[in-house]
Amino acid sequence: MKFDQGAIREIHARIDIASFIGQYVPLKKRGNDLVGLCPFHGEKTPSFHVHPDRGFFKCFGCGVGGDVITFIQKLENLPFADAARMLAAKAGVELEPENPQTARSRSEREAIYEANRIATEFFERALADARGTAARAYCEARGFGAATIEKFHIGYAPDSWDALTLELRSHGVDLDLAAKAGLVKEGQRGHYDFYRDRLMVPTYATTGEAIAFGGRAIGGGEPKYLNTTTTPVYTKGRHLFALNVARRSAASNRTLIVVEGYLDCIALHQAGFENAVAALGTAFTAEQATELRKYADNVFLCFDGDAAGSSAATKAVDIASKVIEHTGSSVRIVALPQGEDPDSFVKARGAAGFARLLELAKPAIEYKLDPEIDRLAAGFDSPSAVARSAEALIREMTPREEWDRWRVYVAGRLKVNVDDLRNSRFLANSANFAPRTGAPGVVGSRHVSVHGAARGTQGESAAFERDVLEIVFEDPALAREFGDRIEPSRFRNTVFREMYERIVRSADDLRDTADVFSLFGQDDAALEVLAQLGRRDRSSTVRYGDREERRGHLERVVERFAHEDAHRRYKELDVRTNEMLTQGQPIPEELWREFETLRAKLKR
Repeated sequence: MKFDQGAIREIHARIDIASFIGQYVPLKKRGNDLVGLCPFHGEKTPSFHVHPDRGFFKCFGCGVGGDVITFIQKLENLPFADAARMLAAKAGVELEPENPQTARSRSEREAIYEANRIATEFFERALADARGTAARAYCEARGFGAATIEKFHIGYAPDSWDALTLELRSHGVDLDLAAKAGLVKEGQRGHYDFYRDRLMVPTYATTGEAIAFGGRAIGGGEPKYLNTTTTPVYTKGRHLFALNVARRSAASNRTLIVVEGYLDCIALHQAGFENAVAALGTAFTAEQATELRKYADNVFLCFDGDAAGSSAATKAVDIASKVIEHTGSSVRIVALPQGEDPDSFVKARGAAGFARLLELAKPAIEYKLDPEIDRLAAGFDSPSAVARSAEALIREMTPREEWDRWRVYVAGRLKVNVDDLRNSRFLANSANFAPRTGAPGVVGSRHVSVHGAARGTQGESAAFERDVLEIVFEDPALAREFGDRIEPSRFRNTVFREMYERIVRSADDLRDTADVFSLFGQDDAALEVLAQLGRRDRSSTVRYGDREERRGHLERVVERFAHEDAHRRYKELDVRTNEMLTQGQPIPEELWREFETLRAKLKR
């Protein structure tokens, strides 16, 4: 993002580079310069120079140099835009012109940041005084030392209905705004504290503001974990706990470890793994994967022993693979033993044991392939059928440029020849041996179109899939309208499903067919499909003259899904009620009413 150069100059004018860098690096006067040990590489003799009169720094050991924005970028591992915003806030500089609505929104966010800051300091004081005795004992039991408590600003919400409410009011915080921030709730008698008798752990944005809290019950309170929901400054599934501190460690080796819970993350930091972050109790999301990609080229996903292999873990691996691994970066899966989480594991086996788990971590693609390979190996299919299925797996689960590499791996696991996999699709398609329907007397192999290849490689497509994909390709605004009603999971053809899912996800930014082509600019296979859709013979399919005709067709697809779902549910209930009658069990009234309603609906 480009900022007004006048605003950048104003940041330089308002922030004294010597004083600012001096907060991080002990500096000594040497002539006109200030000299210290470089924070960006290990050294014993100072070679890091700050030039206050010229407004820049330079290390003559490692060569790093720049202005105050560059310094905070390198130190905090921040993108330029985030570093500029951070320093602009510190200097009181407006980076971008704001209209009144934007200014009001920013003002509200700043007020929430301030309320969260006041709450954080209040919780920290409560942990340290007599109110926090039980919470301090809990921290001691978990092995959290004073340095860890200070590093993560861990605090305690007293067992009171109004302790935080009174604190916020004493600082002039609007309690309605505090309710928006998730700090208090409004009841019949006024506002009351949302968090009570809980260990409090704040989450920080990478620019340094407290944006959310996690509260862990100290006694027998329920729920065990109580977390901030969506607020004007925090969106669940977009942020990562401890990224504000972990990115500094990641700056040296571009590696991050992702765990599920913030207490597990804190335990790893205390064990020396300061590049750990947590997904904040949410299912791992594409937004989080994108955020990780800014700071790391190597990502470890660490699942609890009970979660490994679950649908949530599988989905997390899929997301990480698509967002991170397919850009050339590495995603590895750390599977803990059954019943273990990162906290319990490092307590029992120490940092060395966890480091060993990282060494043994599987690449994400291997993690996904292995169960499928085991299934094929345990079956009774012929070698040729196994080769065909294995080739289909490779084409579906791995990047095109790595197909040969994964053929070697899969063939080795299945004890078949690599060439059997490579040739299986060609040999299985009788069209490759049929006479060509070209000029008279010409005989040869039939050419397989992109569509045919997509079907053969990725699974037969249902009749509706091509029509739906073609409609959102021609009119992407309809993807916004129907994305939730025609779910990507309905598609059997994985190529079409992934393309449709991506169009739906990006629909807000797509105006016309050209934008859709741009969306897939780096995906040659998808561009081939789009090109085919764009030049399909008009006599070969139903065409739609305008948006209303396209919308009408999509409505019919939705109606068909509803009918199919009702029929599927009716069959399930039919089997279930028959079993209950056979066993002499009474059929619950609600179940029978649903069964009768579906039967009447399907008879229409």
